[in-house]
Amino acid sequence: VPLQAYGGGLVQAGGSLRLSCAASGRTFSSYYMGWFRQTPGKGREFVAAISRSGGGTYYADSVKGRFTISRDNAKNTLYLQMNSLKLEDTAVYYCAADTKIATILGGYGVDYWGEGTLVTVSS
Repeated sequence: VPLQAYGGGLVQAGGSLRLSCAASGRTFSSYYMGWFRQTPGKGREFVAAISRSGGGTYYADSVKGRFTISRDNAKNTLYLQMNSLKLEDTAVYYCAADTKIATILGGYGVDYWGEGTLVTVSS
């Protein structure tokens, strides 16, 4: 399921931004979905994941309480609502899809990656 992330941009610390990830094809609801982020010199970091129905969500400790992952299976779209943004949230954000939740949570061997979208948080 090809993915395209968008919605990144420049935002002040404390502000909010919503990322979206559009999936093509008719099997979006068959996939567990996740968001990851990467900064220069660092590996890709898990941010959040969501079950196929949207009923289950998982978050990295660094974003818990500030970020909300959701999905709309009718629109084949994944979202990441980011509130109370911090300077350290600056990164390229990627969406991912896999048929196994363990793979999404681990971040290795994921079936599909979207192109990244840059989020820059300024002071």
